[in-house]
Amino acid sequence: MPIKIPDTLPAFEALVSEGVRVMTETVAVRQDIRPLQIGLLNLMPNKIKTEVQMARLVGASPLQVELSLVRVGGHKAKNTSEEHLLSFYNTWEEVKHRKFDGFIITGAPVELLAFEEVTYWDEMQQIFDWTATNVHSTLNVCWGAMAAIYHFHKVPKHELKEKAFGVYRHRNLCPSSIYLNGFSDDFQVPVSRWTEVRRADIEKVPGLEILMESDEMGVCLVHEKKCNRLYMFNHVEYDSTSLADEYFRDVNAGVPIKMPHNYFPHNDVALTPQNRWRSHAHLFFGNWINEIYQTTHYDLDKIGTV
Repeated sequence: MPIKIPDTLPAFEALVSEGVRVMTETVAVRQDIRPLQIGLLNLMPNKIKTEVQMARLVGASPLQVELSLVRVGGHKAKNTSEEHLLSFYNTWEEVKHRKFDGFIITGAPVELLAFEEVTYWDEMQQIFDWTATNVHSTLNVCWGAMAAIYHFHKVPKHELKEKAFGVYRHRNLCPSSIYLNGFSDDFQVPVSRWTEVRRADIEKVPGLEILMESDEMGVCLVHEKKCNRLYMFNHVEYDSTSLADEYFRDVNAGVPIKMPHNYFPHNDVALTPQNRWRSHAHLFFGNWINEIYQTTHYDLDKIGTV
């Protein structure tokens, strides 16, 4: 089944051009099934780019999915027009009465701040607590994952001496996990962060299971079965050019940055990077959506009650 998003969302045409099946709201109402309700709390500055990345992967599912775009109310976006936000987004306050089958919380460019120094931290804490009662399964990504695991379990983040930046080999630590169904034993994942969470801190918390790890970059994916919660510290959702965009942005701004590891062919920035993680990104999101479908309640109102 296609993904259902607003007909005029900029991501619509981008997804159609890539071959992702997208359903108009007009067609969706004719199908006598309940679409999965997936929310996307988008904390990234370039919201449109993140919408496309996430919708691409969610929309590849054979199930009908309705994607709702959500933003924090206590923060004014600087890189996305107010018109776009008003047209396609609701604040969390406006949707907190709803129940969701799945909810994605993205990264945010505030890694080097202590969590308590983030201007919208109070609202984030309310959102994390709300997911425990109003969401069947939550996927926290990059800073969103670090913030969530800190909020729920006080697992700290640690600042790195230099940015973890590039494409790194990762190991499948739990081939029997429903979320790694079809995964290779060894695969590559884009990494872009200034901080990390450490295995030793995670292992102190009962109920947290490490599913993916890199010898060089450490923990990548953690599962918390009790709450159907996933913590993804890296960026399987990235486009082929996302790391290049970040690299050239920093170079042009005079920010010291190393060339992303194992990314540009022959380390030549003039050559187009090859995407070596796309298939595993689709596998991961497909497995997550399928597990939600298999385990969520048909009656949305029952989510969080049993």
